[in-house]
Amino acid sequence: MHKRPTSLPTPAGDPKRLQPQEQRVQQPGSHSTGLSHTYWRSRTMARGEEPLLSQGRPSSDRSDDRSMEEEDALLTGQKQEPRKQGWAFWREIGLFAWAVIATALVIILAVLYQHQQQTSSPKPSGGEWKNGRPTGKRNLIFMVSDGMGPTSLSLTRSFRQTSTGLPIDDVLVLDQHLIGSSRTRSTSSLVTDSAAGATAFSCGQKSYNGAISVLPNRDPCGTVLEAAKRAGYLTGLVVTTRITDATPACFAAHVNHREEEDKIAEQEVGEHPLGRVLDLMLGGGRCHFLPNTSDGSCRHDDRNVVNLAKKKGFTYVSDRKGFDGLNFGTGVKLPLLGIFADTDIPYEVDRRNMDDVYPSLDEMARTALTALKDATEDSDKGFFLMIEGSRIDHAGHGNDPVAQVHEVLAYDKAFSSVLDFLARDDVEGVLVGTSDHETGGLATAR
Repeated sequence: MHKRPTSLPTPAGDPKRLQPQEQRVQQPGSHSTGLSHTYWRSRTMARGEEPLLSQGRPSSDRSDDRSMEEEDALLTGQKQEPRKQGWAFWREIGLFAWAVIATALVIILAVLYQHQQQTSSPKPSGGEWKNGRPTGKRNLIFMVSDGMGPTSLSLTRSFRQTSTGLPIDDVLVLDQHLIGSSRTRSTSSLVTDSAAGATAFSCGQKSYNGAISVLPNRDPCGTVLEAAKRAGYLTGLVVTTRITDATPACFAAHVNHREEEDKIAEQEVGEHPLGRVLDLMLGGGRCHFLPNTSDGSCRHDDRNVVNLAKKKGFTYVSDRKGFDGLNFGTGVKLPLLGIFADTDIPYEVDRRNMDDVYPSLDEMARTALTALKDATEDSDKGFFLMIEGSRIDHAGHGNDPVAQVHEVLAYDKAFSSVLDFLARDDVEGVLVGTSDHETGGLATAR
Protein backbone atom coordinates (compact mmCIF):
# COMPACT_ATOMS: atom_id res chain seq x y z
CA MET A 1 0.00 0.00 0.00
CA HIS A 2 1.26 3.45 -0.88
CA LYS A 3 1.16 6.02 1.94
CA ARG A 4 0.57 9.68 1.30
CA PRO A 5 3.47 11.93 2.48
CA THR A 6 2.82 13.76 5.74
CA SER A 7 4.64 16.47 7.72
CA LEU A 8 7.51 15.10 9.75
CA PRO A 9 7.47 15.67 13.52
CA THR A 10 9.65 18.42 15.00
CA PRO A 11 12.38 17.11 17.35
CA ALA A 12 12.31 18.53 20.87
CA GLY A 13 14.31 21.71 21.25
CA ASP A 14 14.51 22.34 17.54
CA PRO A 15 12.53 25.50 16.68
CA LYS A 16 12.35 24.53 13.06
CA ARG A 17 10.61 21.61 11.34
CA LEU A 18 12.60 19.10 9.42
CA GLN A 19 12.46 19.73 5.72
CA PRO A 20 10.22 17.18 3.96
CA GLN A 21 12.05 15.17 1.34
CA GLU A 22 11.07 14.85 -2.28
CA GLN A 23 8.60 11.95 -2.66
CA ARG A 24 7.02 10.31 -5.70
CA VAL A 25 3.61 8.85 -4.96
CA GLN A 26 1.44 6.68 -7.19
CA GLN A 27 -2.22 7.62 -7.44
CA PRO A 28 -4.57 5.27 -5.55
CA GLY A 29 -6.23 2.81 -7.90
CA SER A 30 -3.51 2.95 -10.54
CA HIS A 31 -2.08 -0.29 -11.86
CA SER A 32 1.28 -1.45 -13.00
CA THR A 33 0.08 -2.23 -16.49
CA GLY A 34 0.12 0.57 -19.06
CA LEU A 35 0.77 4.16 -18.20
CA SER A 36 -0.17 5.46 -14.79
CA HIS A 37 -0.69 8.99 -13.58
CA THR A 38 1.69 10.19 -10.88
CA TYR A 39 2.19 13.38 -8.94
CA TRP A 40 5.19 14.95 -7.16
CA ARG A 41 5.32 16.58 -3.78
CA SER A 42 7.97 19.26 -4.10
CA ARG A 43 10.58 19.64 -1.46
CA THR A 44 11.21 22.84 0.41
CA MET A 45 13.94 24.97 -1.14
CA ALA A 46 17.29 24.18 0.41
CA ARG A 47 19.30 26.92 1.98
CA GLY A 48 21.54 28.77 -0.42
CA GLU A 49 19.49 27.81 -3.44
CA GLU A 50 18.13 30.63 -5.54
CA PRO A 51 14.37 30.57 -6.30
CA LEU A 52 13.42 30.16 -9.93
CA LEU A 53 11.83 33.61 -10.19
CA SER A 54 14.30 35.63 -8.20
CA GLN A 55 15.30 39.22 -8.83
CA GLY A 56 18.17 37.97 -10.91
CA ARG A 57 15.73 36.06 -13.17
CA PRO A 58 13.14 38.55 -14.37
CA SER A 59 10.13 36.99 -16.15
CA SER A 60 10.19 39.70 -18.81
CA ASP A 61 12.13 42.82 -19.79
CA ARG A 62 9.72 45.10 -17.89
CA SER A 63 8.93 42.89 -14.90
CA ASP A 64 11.46 44.56 -12.54
CA ASP A 65 10.13 48.09 -13.11
CA ARG A 66 6.51 46.99 -12.85
CA SER A 67 7.13 45.06 -9.62
CA MET A 68 8.87 48.00 -7.95
CA GLU A 69 6.07 50.36 -8.90
CA GLU A 70 3.45 47.98 -7.51
CA GLU A 71 5.36 47.59 -4.23
CA ASP A 72 5.71 51.39 -3.83
CA ALA A 73 1.99 51.82 -4.41
CA LEU A 74 1.15 49.23 -1.76
CA LEU A 75 3.54 50.67 0.86
CA THR A 76 2.67 54.35 0.37
CA GLY A 77 -1.01 53.92 -0.38
CA GLN A 78 -0.66 56.25 -3.33
CA LYS A 79 -2.61 55.48 -6.46
CA GLN A 80 -0.41 54.31 -9.27
CA GLU A 81 -0.56 56.39 -12.40
CA PRO A 82 -1.65 54.35 -15.43
CA ARG A 83 1.18 53.51 -17.75
CA LYS A 84 1.07 54.92 -21.21
CA GLN A 85 0.71 52.22 -23.85
CA GLY A 86 3.60 52.14 -26.23
CA TRP A 87 4.01 51.12 -29.85
CA ALA A 88 4.31 47.40 -29.04
CA PHE A 89 0.86 47.34 -27.41
CA TRP A 90 -0.92 49.02 -30.33
CA ARG A 91 0.95 46.82 -32.76
CA GLU A 92 -0.50 43.72 -31.06
CA ILE A 93 -4.00 45.22 -31.17
CA GLY A 94 -3.62 45.96 -34.88
CA LEU A 95 -2.41 42.45 -35.67
CA PHE A 96 -5.33 40.92 -33.78
CA ALA A 97 -7.87 43.11 -35.60
CA TRP A 98 -6.33 42.26 -38.96
CA ALA A 99 -6.49 38.52 -38.18
CA VAL A 100 -10.21 38.75 -37.32
CA ILE A 101 -11.01 40.72 -40.49
CA ALA A 102 -8.97 38.38 -42.70
CA THR A 103 -10.69 35.29 -41.25
CA ALA A 104 -14.12 36.77 -41.83
CA LEU A 105 -13.23 37.62 -45.46
CA VAL A 106 -12.01 34.08 -46.13
CA ILE A 107 -15.25 32.58 -44.76
CA ILE A 108 -17.41 34.97 -46.83
CA LEU A 109 -15.44 34.21 -50.02
CA ALA A 110 -15.73 30.44 -49.41
CA VAL A 111 -19.51 30.66 -48.97
CA LEU A 112 -19.90 32.77 -52.12
CA TYR A 113 -17.73 30.38 -54.14
CA GLN A 114 -19.71 27.34 -53.00
CA HIS A 115 -23.00 29.05 -53.82
CA GLN A 116 -21.75 29.94 -57.28
CA GLN A 117 -20.60 26.35 -57.90
CA GLN A 118 -23.99 24.97 -56.90
CA THR A 119 -26.09 27.39 -58.95
CA SER A 120 -24.26 28.38 -62.10
CA SER A 121 -21.08 26.42 -62.70
CA PRO A 122 -21.18 23.62 -65.30
CA LYS A 123 -20.94 20.15 -63.81
CA PRO A 124 -17.95 18.09 -64.97
CA SER A 125 -19.88 14.91 -65.72
CA GLY A 126 -23.16 14.10 -67.35
CA GLY A 127 -25.59 16.41 -69.05
CA GLU A 128 -26.12 20.12 -68.69
CA TRP A 129 -27.23 22.14 -65.69
CA LYS A 130 -29.62 25.07 -65.58
CA ASN A 131 -30.51 27.05 -62.47
CA GLY A 132 -28.82 24.43 -60.32
CA ARG A 133 -30.83 21.56 -61.85
CA PRO A 134 -29.70 18.84 -64.25
CA THR A 135 -31.16 18.85 -67.74
CA GLY A 136 -30.95 16.46 -70.65
CA LYS A 137 -31.52 12.75 -71.07
CA ARG A 138 -30.82 10.47 -68.12
CA ASN A 139 -31.86 7.13 -66.62
CA LEU A 140 -32.69 6.16 -63.03
CA ILE A 141 -32.50 2.60 -61.71
CA PHE A 142 -33.90 2.10 -58.22
CA MET A 143 -33.04 -1.21 -56.53
CA VAL A 144 -34.64 -2.61 -53.38
CA SER A 145 -33.18 -5.47 -51.34
CA ASP A 146 -36.41 -6.33 -49.55
CA GLY A 147 -35.95 -7.51 -45.96
CA MET A 148 -32.15 -7.30 -46.02
CA GLY A 149 -30.19 -5.91 -43.09
CA PRO A 150 -26.52 -5.65 -42.10
CA THR A 151 -26.49 -9.19 -40.69
CA SER A 152 -27.76 -10.56 -44.00
CA LEU A 153 -24.76 -9.02 -45.73
CA SER A 154 -22.36 -10.29 -43.08
CA LEU A 155 -23.69 -13.85 -43.28
CA THR A 156 -23.63 -13.85 -47.08
CA ARG A 157 -20.12 -12.42 -47.22
CA SER A 158 -18.79 -15.07 -44.84
CA PHE A 159 -20.65 -17.86 -46.63
CA ARG A 160 -19.18 -16.81 -49.96
CA GLN A 161 -15.66 -16.57 -48.58
CA THR A 162 -15.86 -19.98 -46.89
CA SER A 163 -17.65 -21.90 -49.63
CA THR A 164 -15.41 -20.67 -52.47
CA GLY A 165 -12.08 -20.37 -50.66
CA LEU A 166 -11.86 -16.60 -50.96
CA PRO A 167 -9.65 -14.54 -48.62
CA ILE A 168 -11.22 -12.98 -45.54
CA ASP A 169 -10.95 -9.48 -47.00
CA ASP A 170 -13.00 -10.36 -50.10
CA VAL A 171 -16.28 -8.42 -50.13
CA LEU A 172 -19.54 -8.31 -52.07
CA VAL A 173 -20.19 -5.76 -54.79
CA LEU A 174 -22.80 -4.26 -52.47
CA ASP A 175 -20.15 -3.71 -49.79
CA GLN A 176 -18.15 -1.55 -52.16
CA HIS A 177 -21.03 0.89 -52.59
CA LEU A 178 -22.40 1.16 -49.06
CA ILE A 179 -22.75 4.79 -48.01
CA GLY A 180 -25.42 4.78 -45.30
CA SER A 181 -28.96 3.72 -44.49
CA SER A 182 -32.52 4.88 -45.04
CA ARG A 183 -35.34 5.30 -42.54
CA THR A 184 -38.75 4.02 -43.64
CA ARG A 185 -40.60 3.97 -40.33
CA SER A 186 -44.32 3.25 -40.56
CA THR A 187 -46.89 5.61 -39.07
CA SER A 188 -48.72 2.70 -37.45
CA SER A 189 -45.93 0.53 -36.07
CA LEU A 190 -42.32 0.57 -34.94
CA VAL A 191 -41.83 -2.42 -37.26
CA THR A 192 -42.21 -1.33 -40.89
CA ASP A 193 -43.65 -3.65 -43.52
CA SER A 194 -42.86 -3.67 -47.24
CA ALA A 195 -45.94 -1.64 -48.14
CA ALA A 196 -45.20 1.27 -45.80
CA GLY A 197 -41.50 1.06 -46.71
CA ALA A 198 -42.15 1.18 -50.47
CA THR A 199 -44.69 3.99 -50.04
CA ALA A 200 -41.92 5.98 -48.35
CA PHE A 201 -39.64 5.24 -51.33
CA SER A 202 -42.18 5.92 -54.07
CA CYS A 203 -44.10 8.85 -52.60
CA GLY A 204 -41.64 10.34 -50.15
CA GLN A 205 -44.34 10.10 -47.49
CA LYS A 206 -44.69 7.89 -44.40
CA SER A 207 -47.84 5.80 -44.12
CA TYR A 208 -49.33 2.86 -42.25
CA ASN A 209 -48.38 -0.79 -42.62
CA GLY A 210 -50.22 -2.27 -45.60
CA ALA A 211 -50.70 1.05 -47.40
CA ILE A 212 -50.10 0.93 -51.16
CA SER A 213 -49.17 4.52 -52.05
CA VAL A 214 -51.93 6.03 -49.95
CA LEU A 215 -51.51 8.34 -46.97
CA PRO A 216 -52.87 7.65 -43.47
CA ASN A 217 -56.12 9.41 -44.46
CA ARG A 218 -56.39 7.04 -47.48
CA ASP A 219 -55.68 9.76 -50.04
CA PRO A 220 -53.46 8.52 -52.90
CA CYS A 221 -49.97 10.00 -53.18
CA GLY A 222 -48.16 10.48 -56.46
CA THR A 223 -45.19 8.17 -57.03
CA VAL A 224 -41.81 8.75 -58.63
CA LEU A 225 -42.68 6.24 -61.36
CA GLU A 226 -45.91 8.07 -62.20
CA ALA A 227 -44.04 11.38 -62.26
CA ALA A 228 -41.44 9.90 -64.61
CA LYS A 229 -44.15 8.59 -66.93
CA ARG A 230 -45.92 11.96 -67.03
CA ALA A 231 -42.58 13.60 -67.83
CA GLY A 232 -42.16 11.35 -70.87
CA TYR A 233 -39.90 8.66 -69.46
CA LEU A 234 -40.43 4.94 -70.00
CA THR A 235 -40.98 2.88 -66.85
CA GLY A 236 -40.52 -0.68 -65.67
CA LEU A 237 -40.70 -3.12 -62.74
CA VAL A 238 -38.59 -6.29 -62.24
CA VAL A 239 -39.23 -8.56 -59.22
CA THR A 240 -38.98 -12.19 -58.11
CA THR A 241 -42.24 -12.19 -56.14
CA ARG A 242 -45.67 -11.49 -57.55
CA ILE A 243 -45.67 -8.36 -59.66
CA THR A 244 -48.69 -7.37 -57.56
CA ASP A 245 -46.81 -7.67 -54.27
CA ALA A 246 -46.36 -4.68 -51.98
CA THR A 247 -43.08 -3.22 -53.22
CA PRO A 248 -43.81 -3.16 -56.98
CA ALA A 249 -47.43 -2.21 -56.35
CA CYS A 250 -46.42 0.94 -54.45
CA PHE A 251 -44.84 2.40 -57.59
CA ALA A 252 -47.79 1.89 -59.95
CA ALA A 253 -51.01 1.40 -57.95
CA HIS A 254 -53.05 2.90 -55.12
CA VAL A 255 -55.15 0.74 -52.77
CA ASN A 256 -55.90 0.89 -49.07
CA HIS A 257 -54.31 -2.47 -48.29
CA ARG A 258 -51.68 -4.66 -49.86
CA GLU A 259 -53.99 -7.71 -49.95
CA GLU A 260 -56.04 -6.12 -52.74
CA GLU A 261 -53.81 -7.71 -55.37
CA ASP A 262 -56.63 -8.29 -57.87
CA LYS A 263 -57.22 -4.55 -58.05
CA ILE A 264 -53.46 -3.89 -58.16
CA ALA A 265 -53.14 -6.14 -61.22
CA GLU A 266 -55.87 -4.18 -63.01
CA GLN A 267 -54.20 -0.84 -62.26
CA GLU A 268 -50.79 -2.10 -63.38
CA VAL A 269 -52.07 -2.93 -66.88
CA GLY A 270 -53.75 0.43 -67.31
CA GLU A 271 -57.02 0.67 -65.34
CA HIS A 272 -55.44 3.50 -63.44
CA PRO A 273 -56.52 7.10 -62.74
CA LEU A 274 -53.56 8.24 -64.87
CA GLY A 275 -54.01 5.58 -67.53
CA ARG A 276 -51.21 3.12 -68.27
CA VAL A 277 -48.09 4.11 -66.33
CA LEU A 278 -46.01 0.96 -66.90
CA ASP A 279 -44.13 -0.02 -70.05
CA LEU A 280 -42.51 -3.20 -68.76
CA MET A 281 -43.22 -5.78 -66.04
CA LEU A 282 -41.21 -8.94 -65.35
CA GLY A 283 -41.81 -11.24 -62.38
CA GLY A 284 -44.29 -13.71 -60.92
CA GLY A 285 -47.94 -13.62 -59.81
CA ARG A 286 -49.81 -14.96 -62.83
CA CYS A 287 -52.71 -16.14 -60.65
CA HIS A 288 -53.94 -12.57 -60.09
CA PHE A 289 -54.20 -12.01 -63.84
CA LEU A 290 -56.29 -15.11 -64.65
CA PRO A 291 -60.07 -15.44 -64.15
CA ASN A 292 -61.22 -17.65 -61.30
CA THR A 293 -62.75 -19.99 -63.85
CA SER A 294 -59.30 -21.09 -65.06
CA ASP A 295 -56.65 -23.32 -63.55
CA GLY A 296 -53.98 -21.54 -61.57
CA SER A 297 -56.14 -18.52 -60.74
CA CYS A 298 -56.30 -16.89 -57.31
CA ARG A 299 -58.63 -14.05 -58.26
CA HIS A 300 -61.95 -13.52 -56.53
CA ASP A 301 -63.73 -12.75 -59.79
CA ASP A 302 -63.81 -13.90 -63.39
CA ARG A 303 -61.91 -10.98 -64.91
CA ASN A 304 -59.17 -11.95 -67.33
CA VAL A 305 -56.50 -9.32 -66.76
CA VAL A 306 -54.13 -10.94 -69.27
CA ASN A 307 -56.68 -10.31 -72.02
CA LEU A 308 -57.21 -6.80 -70.64
CA ALA A 309 -53.46 -6.17 -70.90
CA LYS A 310 -53.38 -7.42 -74.48
CA LYS A 311 -56.23 -5.07 -75.39
CA LYS A 312 -54.18 -2.20 -73.99
CA GLY A 313 -51.25 -3.14 -76.25
CA PHE A 314 -49.10 -5.33 -73.98
CA THR A 315 -46.92 -8.08 -75.37
CA TYR A 316 -47.43 -11.08 -73.05
CA VAL A 317 -44.93 -13.86 -72.27
CA SER A 318 -45.52 -16.48 -69.61
CA ASP A 319 -42.75 -19.10 -69.68
CA ARG A 320 -39.04 -19.64 -70.11
CA LYS A 321 -39.35 -20.16 -73.84
CA GLY A 322 -41.13 -16.85 -74.20
CA PHE A 323 -38.51 -15.14 -72.05
CA ASP A 324 -35.66 -16.56 -74.10
CA GLY A 325 -37.42 -15.20 -77.17
CA LEU A 326 -36.90 -11.71 -75.78
CA ASN A 327 -33.17 -12.20 -76.51
CA PHE A 328 -32.16 -10.28 -73.39
CA GLY A 329 -34.20 -7.26 -74.45
CA THR A 330 -33.07 -6.71 -78.03
CA GLY A 331 -35.98 -6.04 -80.36
CA VAL A 332 -38.62 -6.16 -77.60
CA LYS A 333 -41.94 -4.53 -78.40
CA LEU A 334 -43.22 -2.44 -75.51
CA PRO A 335 -45.33 -2.45 -73.44
CA LEU A 336 -44.27 -5.87 -72.17
CA LEU A 337 -45.90 -8.11 -69.53
CA GLY A 338 -43.79 -11.11 -68.56
CA ILE A 339 -45.15 -13.36 -65.78
CA PHE A 340 -43.22 -16.58 -65.25
CA ALA A 341 -44.76 -18.17 -62.15
CA ASP A 342 -48.24 -18.63 -60.73
CA THR A 343 -47.16 -16.93 -57.51
CA ASP A 344 -43.55 -16.19 -56.53
CA ILE A 345 -40.54 -17.30 -58.54
CA PRO A 346 -38.79 -19.99 -56.45
CA TYR A 347 -35.91 -19.15 -54.14
CA GLU A 348 -32.63 -18.88 -56.03
CA VAL A 349 -31.23 -21.92 -54.20
CA ASP A 350 -34.05 -23.94 -55.83
CA ARG A 351 -34.49 -21.95 -59.06
CA ARG A 352 -30.94 -22.61 -60.18
CA ASN A 353 -31.95 -26.29 -60.47
CA MET A 354 -34.97 -25.27 -62.57
CA ASP A 355 -33.22 -22.80 -64.81
CA ASP A 356 -35.09 -24.14 -67.83
CA VAL A 357 -38.38 -23.07 -66.22
CA TYR A 358 -37.73 -19.74 -64.48
CA PRO A 359 -35.44 -16.82 -65.42
CA SER A 360 -33.19 -15.35 -62.73
CA LEU A 361 -33.31 -11.85 -61.28
CA ASP A 362 -30.09 -10.99 -63.10
CA GLU A 363 -31.46 -12.19 -66.44
CA MET A 364 -34.68 -10.23 -66.04
CA ALA A 365 -32.79 -7.09 -64.95
CA ARG A 366 -30.47 -7.19 -67.96
CA THR A 367 -33.42 -7.82 -70.29
CA ALA A 368 -35.31 -4.84 -68.89
CA LEU A 369 -32.29 -2.52 -69.10
CA THR A 370 -31.64 -3.38 -72.75
CA ALA A 371 -35.31 -3.18 -73.74
CA LEU A 372 -35.77 0.25 -72.14
CA LYS A 373 -32.46 1.55 -73.50
CA ASP A 374 -33.37 0.53 -77.05
CA ALA A 375 -36.88 1.93 -76.73
CA THR A 376 -35.54 5.35 -75.66
CA GLU A 377 -32.73 5.46 -78.24
CA ASP A 378 -34.38 8.22 -80.29
CA SER A 379 -35.99 10.01 -77.34
CA ASP A 380 -34.71 12.98 -75.38
CA LYS A 381 -36.02 11.24 -72.25
CA GLY A 382 -34.62 8.18 -70.51
CA PHE A 383 -36.28 5.59 -68.32
CA PHE A 384 -37.11 4.72 -64.70
CA LEU A 385 -36.69 1.09 -63.64
CA MET A 386 -37.34 -0.47 -60.23
CA ILE A 387 -35.58 -3.80 -59.57
CA GLU A 388 -36.31 -5.74 -56.39
CA GLY A 389 -34.50 -8.64 -54.76
CA SER A 390 -37.86 -9.65 -53.40
CA ARG A 391 -37.38 -12.97 -51.67
CA ILE A 392 -34.60 -12.00 -49.29
CA ASP A 393 -37.58 -10.89 -47.23
CA HIS A 394 -39.35 -14.25 -47.45
CA ALA A 395 -36.24 -16.16 -46.44
CA GLY A 396 -35.90 -13.91 -43.40
CA HIS A 397 -39.52 -14.42 -42.39
CA GLY A 398 -39.05 -18.16 -42.80
CA ASN A 399 -35.79 -18.18 -40.78
CA ASP A 400 -34.13 -19.91 -43.70
CA PRO A 401 -30.43 -18.84 -43.77
CA VAL A 402 -29.60 -21.05 -46.76
CA ALA A 403 -32.28 -19.44 -48.89
CA GLN A 404 -31.35 -15.99 -47.62
CA VAL A 405 -27.66 -16.09 -48.52
CA HIS A 406 -28.48 -17.29 -52.04
CA GLU A 407 -31.09 -14.55 -52.45
CA VAL A 408 -28.55 -11.92 -51.37
CA LEU A 409 -25.98 -13.37 -53.77
CA ALA A 410 -28.53 -13.22 -56.61
CA TYR A 411 -29.29 -9.60 -55.76
CA ASP A 412 -25.56 -8.79 -55.59
CA LYS A 413 -25.13 -10.24 -59.08
CA ALA A 414 -28.00 -8.16 -60.46
CA PHE A 415 -26.56 -5.07 -58.75
CA SER A 416 -23.23 -5.72 -60.46
CA SER A 417 -24.95 -6.07 -63.86
CA VAL A 418 -26.65 -2.70 -63.40
CA LEU A 419 -23.29 -1.08 -62.62
CA ASP A 420 -21.82 -2.64 -65.76
CA PHE A 421 -24.73 -1.32 -67.82
CA LEU A 422 -24.26 2.21 -66.50
CA ALA A 423 -20.52 2.06 -67.18
CA ARG A 424 -21.11 1.06 -70.83
CA ASP A 425 -24.11 3.27 -71.57
CA ASP A 426 -23.48 6.68 -73.10
CA VAL A 427 -26.55 8.15 -71.38
CA GLU A 428 -26.09 9.62 -67.94
CA GLY A 429 -27.58 7.26 -65.34
CA VAL A 430 -28.03 6.94 -61.60
CA LEU A 431 -28.36 3.81 -59.48
CA VAL A 432 -29.95 4.07 -56.04
CA GLY A 433 -30.14 0.92 -53.92
CA THR A 434 -31.58 0.45 -50.46
CA SER A 435 -33.54 -1.89 -48.19
CA ASP A 436 -37.01 -1.25 -46.84
CA HIS A 437 -36.67 -3.16 -43.55
CA GLU A 438 -35.05 -6.23 -42.02
CA THR A 439 -36.89 -9.49 -41.35
CA GLY A 440 -36.45 -12.62 -39.28
CA GLY A 441 -34.26 -11.29 -36.49
CA LEU A 442 -31.18 -12.82 -38.08
CA ALA A 443 -28.12 -12.96 -35.82
CA THR A 444 -24.69 -14.46 -36.42
CA ALA A 445 -22.54 -15.59 -33.49
CA ARG A 446 -20.59 -18.54 -32.13
